[in-house]
Amino acid sequence: MKSILIRNAQLVNRGETRASDIFIRQGRIERIGPDLNPKADLEIDARGCHLIPGIIDDQVHFREPGLTHKATIATESRAAVAGGVTSFMEMPNVQPPSTTRALLEEKYAIGARSALANYSFYLGATNDNLDEVLRMNPQTICGIKVFMGSSTGNMLVDDTDTLERLFAQAPTLIATHCEDEATVRQNLERYTGRYGEHMDASFHPKIRNTRACLLSSSKAVELARRHGTRLHILHISTRDELNLFENNIPLEQKRITAEVCVHHLHFQSRHYAQLGNLIKCNPAIKSKAHHDALLPALLDDRLDVVATDHAPHTLEEKMQPYLKAPSGVPLVQHSLNVMLELYHAGRISLEKIVEKMCHAPAVAFRVQDRGFLDEGCWADMVLVDVNQRWTVTTDTLRYKCGWSPFTGKSFRGKVLSTLVSGHLAWHEGRFDDSKMGERLLFDRK
Repeated sequence: MKSILIRNAQLVNRGETRASDIFIRQGRIERIGPDLNPKADLEIDARGCHLIPGIIDDQVHFREPGLTHKATIATESRAAVAGGVTSFMEMPNVQPPSTTRALLEEKYAIGARSALANYSFYLGATNDNLDEVLRMNPQTICGIKVFMGSSTGNMLVDDTDTLERLFAQAPTLIATHCEDEATVRQNLERYTGRYGEHMDASFHPKIRNTRACLLSSSKAVELARRHGTRLHILHISTRDELNLFENNIPLEQKRITAEVCVHHLHFQSRHYAQLGNLIKCNPAIKSKAHHDALLPALLDDRLDVVATDHAPHTLEEKMQPYLKAPSGVPLVQHSLNVMLELYHAGRISLEKIVEKMCHAPAVAFRVQDRGFLDEGCWADMVLVDVNQRWTVTTDTLRYKCGWSPFTGKSFRGKVLSTLVSGHLAWHEGRFDDSKMGERLLFDRK
Protein backbone atom coordinates (compact mmCIF):
# COMPACT_ATOMS: atom_id res chain seq x y z
CA MET A 1 0.00 0.00 0.00
CA LYS A 2 1.07 3.57 -0.62
CA SER A 3 2.33 5.59 2.31
CA ILE A 4 0.50 8.90 2.64
CA LEU A 5 1.43 12.16 4.35
CA ILE A 6 -1.38 14.63 5.01
CA ARG A 7 -0.07 18.09 5.85
CA ASN A 8 -1.58 21.18 7.45
CA ALA A 9 -4.88 19.63 8.50
CA GLN A 10 -7.20 20.67 11.29
CA LEU A 11 -7.56 17.34 13.10
CA VAL A 12 -10.85 16.84 14.94
CA ASN A 13 -10.40 14.05 17.47
CA ARG A 14 -11.29 13.25 21.08
CA GLY A 15 -13.06 16.52 21.77
CA GLU A 16 -10.50 18.93 20.36
CA THR A 17 -9.40 20.46 17.07
CA ARG A 18 -5.72 21.12 16.42
CA ALA A 19 -3.40 21.77 13.50
CA SER A 20 -1.29 18.77 12.64
CA ASP A 21 0.21 16.49 10.01
CA ILE A 22 -0.54 12.78 9.87
CA PHE A 23 1.54 9.98 8.35
CA ILE A 24 0.00 6.70 7.17
CA ARG A 25 1.86 3.51 6.37
CA GLN A 26 0.59 -0.04 5.75
CA GLY A 27 -2.96 1.11 6.23
CA ARG A 28 -2.49 2.51 9.73
CA ILE A 29 -1.74 5.85 11.34
CA GLU A 30 1.96 5.79 12.16
CA ARG A 31 2.61 9.35 13.34
CA ILE A 32 0.63 12.46 14.21
CA GLY A 33 2.26 15.80 14.90
CA PRO A 34 3.35 19.14 13.50
CA ASP A 35 5.94 19.46 10.76
CA LEU A 36 6.33 15.77 10.00
CA ASN A 37 8.90 15.00 7.32
CA PRO A 38 8.88 11.27 6.50
CA LYS A 39 9.29 10.10 2.94
CA ALA A 40 5.82 9.31 1.56
CA ASP A 41 4.52 7.93 -1.72
CA LEU A 42 1.75 10.53 -1.73
CA GLU A 43 1.37 13.92 -0.05
CA ILE A 44 -1.93 15.77 0.40
CA ASP A 45 -2.02 19.43 1.40
CA ALA A 46 -5.05 19.81 3.67
CA ARG A 47 -4.59 23.52 4.36
CA GLY A 48 -7.93 25.13 5.17
CA CYS A 49 -9.67 21.78 5.66
CA HIS A 50 -10.65 19.54 8.57
CA LEU A 51 -9.60 15.93 8.94
CA ILE A 52 -12.01 13.75 10.89
CA PRO A 53 -12.14 10.02 11.63
CA GLY A 54 -14.12 7.97 9.17
CA ILE A 55 -17.82 7.83 9.99
CA ILE A 56 -19.13 4.49 11.25
CA ASP A 57 -22.77 3.97 10.24
CA ASP A 58 -24.26 1.28 12.45
CA GLN A 59 -27.49 0.84 10.46
CA VAL A 60 -27.78 0.51 6.70
CA HIS A 61 -29.76 -1.61 4.23
CA PHE A 62 -27.73 -2.30 1.09
CA ARG A 63 -30.29 -4.78 -0.30
CA GLU A 64 -27.96 -7.58 -1.34
CA PRO A 65 -28.64 -10.42 -1.90
CA GLY A 66 -32.06 -10.67 -3.50
CA LEU A 67 -33.12 -7.02 -3.80
CA THR A 68 -30.39 -5.78 -6.10
CA HIS A 69 -32.76 -3.84 -8.35
CA LYS A 70 -32.81 -1.33 -5.48
CA ALA A 71 -29.14 -1.35 -4.44
CA THR A 72 -26.03 -3.48 -4.06
CA ILE A 73 -23.23 -3.61 -1.54
CA ALA A 74 -20.94 -2.28 -4.28
CA THR A 75 -23.06 0.74 -5.22
CA GLU A 76 -24.10 1.78 -1.73
CA SER A 77 -20.65 1.36 -0.19
CA ARG A 78 -19.38 3.78 -2.82
CA ALA A 79 -22.11 6.24 -1.97
CA ALA A 80 -21.08 5.85 1.66
CA VAL A 81 -17.41 6.55 0.93
CA ALA A 82 -18.31 9.62 -1.15
CA GLY A 83 -20.13 10.93 1.93
CA GLY A 84 -17.34 10.21 4.42
CA VAL A 85 -18.67 6.90 5.76
CA THR A 86 -15.76 4.46 5.96
CA SER A 87 -17.45 1.61 7.85
CA PHE A 88 -20.99 0.26 7.76
CA MET A 89 -23.06 -2.34 9.61
CA GLU A 90 -25.72 -3.82 7.35
CA MET A 91 -29.10 -5.29 8.18
CA PRO A 92 -30.38 -8.85 7.60
CA ASN A 93 -33.76 -8.20 5.90
CA VAL A 94 -32.63 -9.20 2.42
CA GLN A 95 -33.70 -12.21 0.32
CA PRO A 96 -33.14 -14.73 1.72
CA PRO A 97 -32.93 -13.10 5.17
CA SER A 98 -29.54 -13.39 6.90
CA THR A 99 -30.73 -15.67 9.70
CA THR A 100 -28.09 -18.43 9.57
CA ARG A 101 -24.32 -18.46 9.82
CA ALA A 102 -24.07 -19.83 6.28
CA LEU A 103 -26.18 -17.05 4.79
CA LEU A 104 -24.29 -14.47 6.80
CA GLU A 105 -20.94 -15.72 5.52
CA GLU A 106 -22.26 -15.46 1.96
CA LYS A 107 -22.81 -11.76 2.59
CA TYR A 108 -19.32 -11.41 4.04
CA ALA A 109 -17.97 -12.92 0.83
CA ILE A 110 -19.89 -10.29 -1.18
CA GLY A 111 -18.48 -7.58 1.07
CA ALA A 112 -14.93 -8.84 0.66
CA ARG A 113 -15.08 -8.61 -3.12
CA SER A 114 -17.25 -5.52 -3.60
CA ALA A 115 -17.45 -3.21 -0.55
CA LEU A 116 -15.29 -0.12 -0.93
CA ALA A 117 -15.95 0.68 2.73
CA ASN A 118 -15.23 -1.52 5.76
CA TYR A 119 -18.14 -3.80 6.54
CA SER A 120 -19.97 -5.89 9.07
CA PHE A 121 -23.34 -7.64 8.92
CA TYR A 122 -25.99 -8.37 11.55
CA LEU A 123 -27.45 -11.80 12.07
CA GLY A 124 -31.25 -11.58 12.02
CA ALA A 125 -33.17 -13.15 14.89
CA THR A 126 -36.43 -15.01 14.29
CA ASN A 127 -38.88 -16.87 16.47
CA ASP A 128 -37.04 -20.11 15.76
CA ASN A 129 -33.30 -19.56 15.18
CA LEU A 130 -31.97 -19.17 18.72
CA ASP A 131 -29.45 -21.96 18.15
CA GLU A 132 -27.89 -19.94 15.29
CA VAL A 133 -27.76 -16.84 17.48
CA LEU A 134 -26.00 -18.66 20.30
CA ARG A 135 -23.29 -19.99 17.97
CA MET A 136 -22.20 -16.57 16.70
CA ASN A 137 -18.70 -15.30 17.50
CA PRO A 138 -19.09 -11.85 19.14
CA GLN A 139 -15.68 -10.79 17.83
CA THR A 140 -16.59 -11.19 14.16
CA ILE A 141 -20.12 -9.75 13.77
CA CYS A 142 -21.54 -6.40 14.80
CA GLY A 143 -24.61 -7.81 16.52
CA ILE A 144 -27.97 -9.57 16.50
CA LYS A 145 -30.84 -7.68 14.87
CA VAL A 146 -34.26 -8.09 16.48
CA PHE A 147 -37.32 -6.66 14.75
CA MET A 148 -39.68 -6.09 17.68
CA GLY A 149 -42.07 -4.44 15.26
CA SER A 150 -41.89 -5.62 11.67
CA SER A 151 -43.74 -7.59 9.03
CA THR A 152 -40.66 -8.29 6.90
CA GLY A 153 -40.85 -11.99 6.02
CA ASN A 154 -40.13 -14.21 9.03
CA MET A 155 -38.18 -11.57 10.90
CA LEU A 156 -40.79 -10.32 13.36
CA VAL A 157 -39.84 -11.66 16.79
CA ASP A 158 -43.10 -11.53 18.74
CA ASP A 159 -43.00 -14.75 20.74
CA THR A 160 -42.61 -13.88 24.43
CA ASP A 161 -40.59 -16.96 25.31
CA THR A 162 -38.24 -16.39 22.37
CA LEU A 163 -37.62 -12.78 23.38
CA GLU A 164 -36.90 -13.83 26.96
CA ARG A 165 -34.35 -16.41 25.81
CA LEU A 166 -32.78 -14.04 23.29
CA PHE A 167 -32.24 -11.31 25.84
CA ALA A 168 -31.04 -13.79 28.46
CA GLN A 169 -28.59 -15.72 26.28
CA ALA A 170 -27.45 -13.53 23.35
CA PRO A 171 -23.65 -13.76 23.12
CA THR A 172 -23.27 -10.22 21.81
CA LEU A 173 -25.04 -6.91 21.32
CA ILE A 174 -28.75 -6.95 20.41
CA ALA A 175 -29.91 -4.12 18.15
CA THR A 176 -33.68 -3.61 18.07
CA HIS A 177 -36.20 -2.00 15.76
CA CYS A 178 -38.89 -1.01 18.25
CA GLU A 179 -42.46 -0.44 17.09
CA ASP A 180 -45.33 -2.39 18.65
CA GLU A 181 -46.82 -4.44 15.82
CA ALA A 182 -50.27 -4.80 17.38
CA THR A 183 -50.61 -1.03 17.78
CA VAL A 184 -49.48 -0.41 14.20
CA ARG A 185 -51.96 -2.96 12.84
CA GLN A 186 -54.85 -1.53 14.89
CA ASN A 187 -54.06 1.99 13.70
CA LEU A 188 -53.78 0.85 10.09
CA GLU A 189 -57.11 -0.93 10.27
CA ARG A 190 -58.81 2.11 11.81
CA TYR A 191 -57.48 4.66 9.32
CA THR A 192 -57.94 2.37 6.34
CA GLY A 193 -61.56 1.79 7.35
CA ARG A 194 -62.14 5.52 7.59
CA TYR A 195 -60.13 6.85 4.64
CA GLY A 196 -59.32 3.85 2.45
CA GLU A 197 -57.22 4.59 -0.63
CA HIS A 198 -57.41 8.35 0.00
CA MET A 199 -54.63 8.24 2.58
CA ASP A 200 -51.25 9.82 1.80
CA ALA A 201 -47.90 9.88 3.59
CA SER A 202 -49.12 12.40 6.17
CA PHE A 203 -50.98 9.47 7.79
CA HIS A 204 -47.75 7.58 8.39
CA PRO A 205 -46.95 9.06 11.84
CA LYS A 206 -50.57 8.47 12.85
CA ILE A 207 -50.40 4.79 11.97
CA ARG A 208 -46.84 4.19 13.23
CA ASN A 209 -47.42 6.50 16.15
CA THR A 210 -45.64 7.53 19.33
CA ARG A 211 -47.43 4.90 21.41
CA ALA A 212 -46.21 2.11 19.13
CA CYS A 213 -42.62 3.27 19.57
CA LEU A 214 -42.81 3.75 23.33
CA LEU A 215 -44.51 0.43 24.04
CA SER A 216 -41.88 -1.53 22.14
CA SER A 217 -38.84 0.45 23.35
CA SER A 218 -40.03 0.16 26.94
CA LYS A 219 -40.39 -3.59 26.54
CA ALA A 220 -36.88 -3.90 25.12
CA VAL A 221 -35.39 -1.83 27.94
CA GLU A 222 -37.26 -3.84 30.57
CA LEU A 223 -35.99 -7.11 29.10
CA ALA A 224 -32.43 -5.81 28.88
CA ARG A 225 -32.40 -4.52 32.45
CA ARG A 226 -33.79 -7.77 33.79
CA HIS A 227 -31.30 -9.95 31.91
CA GLY A 228 -28.27 -7.63 31.83
CA THR A 229 -28.34 -7.64 28.02
CA ARG A 230 -26.16 -5.36 25.92
CA LEU A 231 -28.98 -3.55 24.08
CA HIS A 232 -28.78 -0.90 21.34
CA ILE A 233 -32.12 0.62 20.31
CA LEU A 234 -32.13 1.91 16.77
CA HIS A 235 -33.64 5.09 15.26
CA ILE A 236 -35.32 6.75 18.25
CA SER A 237 -37.94 9.14 16.85
CA THR A 238 -40.05 10.39 19.78
CA ARG A 239 -39.55 12.58 22.82
CA ASP A 240 -41.56 10.06 24.85
CA GLU A 241 -38.81 7.44 24.57
CA LEU A 242 -35.99 9.69 25.74
CA ASN A 243 -36.59 9.07 29.45
CA LEU A 244 -35.67 5.42 28.90
CA PHE A 245 -32.01 6.34 28.49
CA GLU A 246 -29.32 7.47 30.91
CA ASN A 247 -26.73 10.22 30.51
CA ASN A 248 -25.06 10.07 33.89
CA ILE A 249 -22.53 7.35 33.12
CA PRO A 250 -19.76 7.10 30.50
CA LEU A 251 -20.66 5.43 27.23
CA GLU A 252 -18.11 2.69 27.91
CA GLN A 253 -20.15 1.62 30.93
CA LYS A 254 -23.61 1.72 29.38
CA ARG A 255 -25.44 -1.56 28.85
CA ILE A 256 -28.32 0.17 27.04
CA THR A 257 -27.56 2.66 24.26
CA ALA A 258 -29.64 4.49 21.69
CA GLU A 259 -29.29 5.75 18.14
CA VAL A 260 -30.87 8.70 16.34
CA CYS A 261 -30.96 8.97 12.56
CA VAL A 262 -30.23 12.02 10.46
CA HIS A 263 -33.66 12.12 8.83
CA HIS A 264 -35.35 12.36 12.22
CA LEU A 265 -33.01 15.22 13.11
CA HIS A 266 -33.66 17.00 9.79
CA PHE A 267 -37.26 16.38 8.74
CA GLN A 268 -40.55 16.73 10.58
CA SER A 269 -44.12 15.85 9.71
CA ARG A 270 -44.78 19.13 7.87
CA HIS A 271 -42.36 17.94 5.17
CA TYR A 272 -44.79 15.21 4.04
CA ALA A 273 -46.72 17.89 2.14
CA GLN A 274 -43.70 18.45 -0.12
CA LEU A 275 -41.92 15.10 -0.14
CA GLY A 276 -44.68 12.56 0.51
CA ASN A 277 -43.57 8.94 0.19
CA LEU A 278 -39.97 10.02 -0.41
CA ILE A 279 -39.64 10.42 3.36
CA LYS A 280 -41.90 7.51 4.30
CA CYS A 281 -39.81 5.42 6.69
CA ASN A 282 -40.16 3.24 9.77
CA PRO A 283 -40.31 4.55 12.43
CA ALA A 284 -42.14 7.51 10.95
CA ILE A 285 -40.89 11.07 10.86
CA LYS A 286 -43.06 12.79 13.43
CA SER A 287 -44.21 16.23 14.57
CA LYS A 288 -42.12 19.28 15.41
CA ALA A 289 -42.43 18.56 19.13
CA HIS A 290 -40.71 15.19 18.71
CA HIS A 291 -38.19 16.53 16.19
CA ASP A 292 -37.21 19.37 18.50
CA ALA A 293 -36.55 17.01 21.43
CA LEU A 294 -34.05 14.78 19.62
CA LEU A 295 -31.05 17.08 19.18
CA PRO A 296 -30.98 18.18 22.85
CA ALA A 297 -31.04 14.50 23.84
CA LEU A 298 -28.11 13.85 21.51
CA LEU A 299 -26.18 16.76 22.99
CA ASP A 300 -26.77 15.66 26.58
CA ASP A 301 -25.88 12.03 25.78
CA ARG A 302 -29.20 10.33 26.30
CA LEU A 303 -28.86 9.48 22.60
CA ASP A 304 -25.44 8.03 21.87
CA VAL A 305 -24.98 7.47 18.14
CA VAL A 306 -25.97 9.17 14.86
CA ALA A 307 -26.68 6.86 11.91
CA THR A 308 -28.78 6.79 8.72
CA ASP A 309 -30.93 3.65 8.41
CA HIS A 310 -30.10 4.07 4.71
CA ALA A 311 -32.84 2.10 2.92
CA PRO A 312 -33.17 2.68 -0.84
CA HIS A 313 -36.08 1.75 -3.07
CA THR A 314 -36.61 2.56 -6.71
CA LEU A 315 -38.38 5.80 -7.51
CA GLU A 316 -41.12 3.82 -9.22
CA GLU A 317 -41.76 1.92 -5.99
CA LYS A 318 -41.89 5.11 -3.95
CA MET A 319 -44.27 6.78 -6.42
CA GLN A 320 -46.98 4.20 -5.76
CA PRO A 321 -49.99 5.17 -3.61
CA TYR A 322 -49.16 5.56 0.08
CA LEU A 323 -50.38 2.14 1.21
CA LYS A 324 -48.32 0.36 -1.46
CA ALA A 325 -45.15 2.48 -1.35
CA PRO A 326 -42.37 0.83 0.68
CA SER A 327 -40.77 2.54 3.67
CA GLY A 328 -37.15 3.65 3.52
CA VAL A 329 -34.95 6.56 2.43
CA PRO A 330 -31.47 6.66 0.81
CA LEU A 331 -29.29 8.74 3.14
CA VAL A 332 -25.76 7.36 3.58
CA GLN A 333 -24.10 9.79 1.14
CA HIS A 334 -25.42 12.87 2.93
CA SER A 335 -25.41 12.13 6.66
CA LEU A 336 -22.37 14.30 7.34
CA ASN A 337 -23.94 17.11 5.32
CA VAL A 338 -27.07 17.03 7.49
CA MET A 339 -24.97 17.27 10.64
CA LEU A 340 -22.81 20.06 9.19
CA GLU A 341 -25.99 22.00 8.50
CA LEU A 342 -26.68 21.87 12.24
CA TYR A 343 -23.08 22.91 12.89
CA HIS A 344 -23.38 25.97 10.67
CA ALA A 345 -26.62 26.86 12.46
CA GLY A 346 -24.64 26.92 15.73
CA ARG A 347 -26.54 23.97 17.19
CA ILE A 348 -23.73 21.41 17.48
CA SER A 349 -19.92 21.56 17.44
CA LEU A 350 -17.64 19.74 15.03
CA GLU A 351 -16.18 17.89 17.99
CA LYS A 352 -19.63 16.64 19.02
CA ILE A 353 -20.42 15.54 15.46
CA VAL A 354 -17.22 13.49 15.43
CA GLU A 355 -18.03 12.06 18.84
CA LYS A 356 -21.49 10.88 17.80
CA MET A 357 -20.72 9.68 14.26
CA CYS A 358 -17.19 8.28 14.69
CA HIS A 359 -16.10 7.76 18.30
CA ALA A 360 -19.40 6.64 19.84
CA PRO A 361 -20.19 3.86 17.32
CA ALA A 362 -16.66 2.53 17.79
CA VAL A 363 -17.04 2.56 21.58
CA ALA A 364 -20.63 1.28 21.71
CA PHE A 365 -19.90 -1.65 19.39
CA ARG A 366 -16.29 -2.08 20.57
CA VAL A 367 -14.97 -1.80 17.02
CA GLN A 368 -11.32 -2.78 16.94
CA ASP A 369 -8.83 0.01 16.11
CA ARG A 370 -11.26 2.36 14.34
CA GLY A 371 -13.25 5.51 15.02
CA PHE A 372 -10.36 7.69 16.22
CA LEU A 373 -7.41 9.57 14.75
CA ASP A 374 -4.88 7.89 17.03
CA GLU A 375 -1.46 6.46 16.29
CA GLY A 376 -1.81 2.73 15.67
CA CYS A 377 -5.42 2.89 14.52
CA TRP A 378 -6.50 2.00 11.00
CA ALA A 379 -6.33 5.04 8.75
CA ASP A 380 -10.06 5.61 8.28
CA MET A 381 -10.41 9.34 7.78
CA VAL A 382 -12.23 12.06 5.88
CA LEU A 383 -10.89 15.35 4.56
CA VAL A 384 -13.73 17.87 4.48
CA ASP A 385 -14.01 21.54 3.55
CA VAL A 386 -16.71 22.57 6.01
CA ASN A 387 -17.34 25.85 4.19
CA GLN A 388 -17.52 24.75 0.55
CA ARG A 389 -21.04 25.12 -0.84
CA TRP A 390 -22.50 22.65 -3.28
CA THR A 391 -25.89 21.48 -4.50
CA VAL A 392 -27.20 17.93 -4.60
CA THR A 393 -28.08 17.01 -8.18
CA THR A 394 -28.95 13.75 -9.84
CA ASP A 395 -25.46 13.71 -11.36
CA THR A 396 -23.83 13.81 -7.91
CA LEU A 397 -25.86 10.91 -6.46
CA ARG A 398 -24.03 7.60 -6.07
CA TYR A 399 -27.04 5.53 -5.00
CA LYS A 400 -28.23 2.88 -7.43
CA CYS A 401 -31.81 4.11 -6.97
CA GLY A 402 -30.78 7.48 -8.43
CA TRP A 403 -32.87 9.74 -6.19
CA SER A 404 -32.63 11.53 -2.85
CA PRO A 405 -34.97 13.65 -0.72
CA PHE A 406 -32.15 16.22 -0.81
CA THR A 407 -32.03 16.63 -4.60
CA GLY A 408 -31.88 20.37 -5.34
CA LYS A 409 -30.76 21.23 -1.81
CA SER A 410 -27.59 23.25 -1.25
CA PHE A 411 -25.28 22.16 1.55
CA ARG A 412 -22.29 23.91 3.10
CA GLY A 413 -19.53 21.38 3.65
CA LYS A 414 -18.06 18.96 1.14
CA VAL A 415 -16.12 15.70 1.43
CA LEU A 416 -12.91 16.05 -0.58
CA SER A 417 -11.12 12.79 0.22
CA THR A 418 -11.94 9.57 2.06
CA LEU A 419 -9.36 7.04 3.22
CA VAL A 420 -10.52 3.52 4.05
CA SER A 421 -8.00 1.40 5.95
CA GLY A 422 -5.23 3.59 4.53
CA HIS A 423 -6.50 3.39 0.95
CA LEU A 424 -7.45 6.65 -0.78
CA ALA A 425 -10.85 5.39 -1.90
CA TRP A 426 -12.39 8.77 -2.84
CA HIS A 427 -10.35 11.77 -3.99
CA GLU A 428 -11.05 14.71 -6.26
CA GLY A 429 -14.43 13.32 -7.25
CA ARG A 430 -13.22 9.86 -8.22
CA PHE A 431 -13.25 6.39 -6.70
CA ASP A 432 -10.24 4.09 -6.57
CA ASP A 433 -11.53 0.51 -6.58
CA SER A 434 -8.09 -1.10 -6.55
CA LYS A 435 -8.56 -2.12 -2.90
CA MET A 436 -11.75 -3.05 -1.08
CA GLY A 437 -12.59 -2.33 2.55
CA GLU A 438 -11.81 -4.63 5.47
CA ARG A 439 -14.08 -6.78 7.61
CA LEU A 440 -14.68 -5.09 10.95
CA LEU A 441 -13.54 -6.90 14.08
CA PHE A 442 -14.73 -6.29 17.64
CA ASP A 443 -12.96 -6.27 21.00
CA ARG A 444 -15.44 -8.39 22.94
CA LYS A 445 -14.89 -11.29 25.31
